[in-house]
Amino acid sequence: MAFTPLHDRVLVERVESEEKTAGGLIIPDSAKEKPAEGKVVAVGAGAKDDDGERIALDVKAGDKILFGKWSGTEITLDGKEMLIMKESDIMGIIA
Repeated sequence: MAFTPLHDRVLVERVESEEKTAGGLIIPDSAKEKPAEGKVVAVGAGAKDDDGERIALDVKAGDKILFGKWSGTEITLDGKEMLIMKESDIMGIIA
């Protein structure tokens, strides 16, 4: 299924968190938090300003990003868990 976000929304796939700590301890699934990192899958065309001109987004498909813990709306597309969020919910791009 093809999906294109509208306006300044971004489709994000979460990046799985590490299963071990730096010290080598294995973290059970029940103790894991949902990761706040993801990969941008698709972006909208951008919001419009007061004059009707498009405001380009700062992120693009393929960017690895950091977002807030409670950001976005969870959806399932083609059996994959994804998030749809506004670009303003994104804290930064991970280089």
